[in-house]
Amino acid sequence: MRLRSDALHNRRLVLEAARDLFATRGLDVPIAAIARRAGVGVATLYRRFPTRDSLVTEVFADQFAACVAVVDDALADPDPWRGFRTVIEKVCAMHVADRGFTAAFLTAFPDAIDHERERERAERGFVQLVRRAKDAGRLRDDFDPADLALLLMANCGITVGSAEEAAAASRRFVAYLLDSFRADRTAPAEPLPAPVPLELRHVGSGR
Repeated sequence: MRLRSDALHNRRLVLEAARDLFATRGLDVPIAAIARRAGVGVATLYRRFPTRDSLVTEVFADQFAACVAVVDDALADPDPWRGFRTVIEKVCAMHVADRGFTAAFLTAFPDAIDHERERERAERGFVQLVRRAKDAGRLRDDFDPADLALLLMANCGITVGSAEEAAAASRRFVAYLLDSFRADRTAPAEPLPAPVPLELRHVGSGR
């Protein structure tokens, strides 16, 4: 059934408001706050999105698809280590740019069949990337695919003043981790991205 122009407009407003609030406040932001930001009533929001999960999966549909594409591209890379490294770098960059996406990526949505199917495909692909990198002697043997969730949770803890500083801090953090994941420790280490001028007062302050 085709939506009327005003209904489409309201739907777009809701998605934009939810995207902004999920990014800054996480997935637990009240539905009423999203409706208020969008300038619509709560009943209008629920007509378009009957559950929070349906709203979350719609808001992050493009990012979910992008994650799957990153893994697919990495599997097509003939260099196993480069493919593995690229996934870590790109996914962490996506997550530090949007706090809500981190939570959405790590949350199960049993009713969102398409989303769950795509995520399972991405997870299987990452397992293949890990196996290929180990077989090539480039990834340490005790790395477990489940460590990706650990890495993402740690990366999500990077909270500094600006989006640019957070992205730069994430790149340096990920570079440190990737170096620790390498099995060929005798090979020259790749140079780290430039440091970010952070101070200890930033720890736990959220800015």
